[in-house]
Amino acid sequence: GAPDATVPAPPATDEPGPTAAERDFEALYGPVAADAAGPAGSNPRDPWEGFNRRVHRFNNALDQNVARPAAEAYVAVVPSPVRTGVRNFFSNLGQPVSALNALLQGKPVQAGQALGRFVLNATLGVGGIFDPATDAGLPHRSEDFGQTLGVWGWRESRYLELPLFGPRTVRDTFGLAGDAPLSPVRQIDDDVARVGTQGLQLVDLRTRLMAIDSLREGAADDYALIRDAWLQRRDYQIFGDRGRDDESGLPD
Repeated sequence: GAPDATVPAPPATDEPGPTAAERDFEALYGPVAADAAGPAGSNPRDPWEGFNRRVHRFNNALDQNVARPAAEAYVAVVPSPVRTGVRNFFSNLGQPVSALNALLQGKPVQAGQALGRFVLNATLGVGGIFDPATDAGLPHRSEDFGQTLGVWGWRESRYLELPLFGPRTVRDTFGLAGDAPLSPVRQIDDDVARVGTQGLQLVDLRTRLMAIDSLREGAADDYALIRDAWLQRRDYQIFGDRGRDDESGLPD
């Protein structure tokens, strides 16, 4: 009879799964599309790429020489339980602003959760150092005025990297200006105490980003990676399952 036909087995693949740094990056910025680090100028939402890249280089230099060493020293000196308490404290401070923005977005349930979380952690959680609200079923909410503007109709916006503040869009720059005066830290009257608290808050934020340093260093284009991942994350925060309407015109 005819010889048995043999079907070649598919080639074995031993591609490694995502690294811990990649998982941490996705946790912070959301999943990155396959073309997220595409060639320069490939993102139509970034018409000011030349300017943004120059600001990105400035921000990276400041990070490498100031922010990252401060975060590394903080991790080396401060015990992990204390760092967790600091992180909880600053996370809880943001809940009143989240509650207000959730209300402005027409989400009263989320607004109530954010406000309830703030009150519970501020009292039973000893000023927010501990987090009993999570065990009580009150999830952390992260709403800001940039998201509110998106929900109100400012759906598309040009990407803009700001000195010191990092990735934004034009819309989110206006959002930042709207949220900043409401920050509880800004209400501290004593200048030294306020600046010191803001400095600790920035060090805490940079510490949370340390897990993705190796991923950024290994990227072919660190700027494009951060930009596209940040834009995807913002789209999800604002529109969620509703998705983002891709309009043909240039974003505002």
